[in-house]
Amino acid sequence: MAVVGSAVHPATEPGRGAARVTRSPGIVLAMLTFVYVLNFLDRQLLGILAKPIQDSLNITDGQLGLIGGLYFAMFYCFIAIPVSWLADRTSRVGVLTVACAIWSAATIACGLSRTYPQLVVARMAVGFGEAGGVPPSYALITDTFAPGKRGVAFGIYNLGPPIGAALGIALGASIAAMFDWRDAFVFIGVVGIVAAAALPFVVPEPGRGAADTEAGAAASVDKAPFWATLRTFFANPVMTLAALGSGATQFVTYGLGNFAVLFLIREKGMTLPQIAIWYAVAIVIGMGGGMVASGRIIDRFSRGSRRVFAIAPAVSLAVAAPFYLAFVWAPGWPVALALLTVVMFFNYFYLSCSVTLVQEEAAPNQRVLAGALLLLVMNFIGLGLGPTWVGWASDRFAAAGHANPLQLSLTTLAPFYVVAIGLFLLLARTLRRQETRA
Repeated sequence: MAVVGSAVHPATEPGRGAARVTRSPGIVLAMLTFVYVLNFLDRQLLGILAKPIQDSLNITDGQLGLIGGLYFAMFYCFIAIPVSWLADRTSRVGVLTVACAIWSAATIACGLSRTYPQLVVARMAVGFGEAGGVPPSYALITDTFAPGKRGVAFGIYNLGPPIGAALGIALGASIAAMFDWRDAFVFIGVVGIVAAAALPFVVPEPGRGAADTEAGAAASVDKAPFWATLRTFFANPVMTLAALGSGATQFVTYGLGNFAVLFLIREKGMTLPQIAIWYAVAIVIGMGGGMVASGRIIDRFSRGSRRVFAIAPAVSLAVAAPFYLAFVWAPGWPVALALLTVVMFFNYFYLSCSVTLVQEEAAPNQRVLAGALLLLVMNFIGLGLGPTWVGWASDRFAAAGHANPLQLSLTTLAPFYVVAIGLFLLLARTLRRQETRA
């Protein structure tokens, strides 16, 4: 029997008999969130330590954008598909454990890199490991929390990025200021290996569909076919529009996120010690507050209509856009950082909305792969192309003789707010039609 909240649900995973007793959902969620913190922390260290890495390895903005964008995403996005298919058919906890160990070891390798090609290979290895991190966690949370509680659960889980970014800024910048940027990568990597060793002892494998209603849990308990799951995802306009809208949003968030620290240091006058304190605070208040608020909003209003999964991110992005432009062109770092805090609060409403919507659309035995396909679309667009574009554009503006090339490059991200808002409004219309037919 699997315990979910205060209710007891029958096991639904074939060939298991009774499912293992799930620990307190809070403990499971806390451990998965901690692993996500490490996942995002490892990913963001490159952007946080961009200035000392550039100085040490003598690389350009364009090369930095490729490492944090296209090179990383090539492995992170596409390896996630076969890994998630494997997780849907085997142990999701086991896949997550191995993935955490791989990306942590690769993070240590980043710290040991002495040349640009070595750093490229190490970052690709980080992407390879992190490909197996988030999708299994999405499915584990969905099978631990009942409908109506998943929005808050995913909102808490999605605190991983702001906490990871804030810790990365505080620890990474402090370690780099006191010692060397390489020491920050090694330290964080060692912590990740310890977490991987502890993970299977803290998070048991729940039955697939254990937290759904009996009808929903029994709908599909066989091992999910790979190609049929792919066709189901891309033939479903709800899943596809959620992924595309999230991808357009992430083009902005990753394009900004990978260069924000470098921008604040180079063009707004901040120092690494100031980054370690004030930028970390802005991340926690802005991004963290947005994650929690969006989770509560969708749990509160999705009971009446699923359109909130699309309307909430559309409205939040419309609010964020003018603050984003004001941040880029602010005269000094204190004003810029205050504006950026507002931007980050509203920029991230899309994440909990899209994840919860896709997980509830997918059959219980297809949730890991469905989550991976969502990440494939939105991360290839956002993570793969966003930082790559910003770095390339900055190099072009610099070559043309502009005094503030990174500022101009970040300005070019603004139209993607309009694209993302339009896609989420299309999603809202699709959800409304579904409700009308139902």
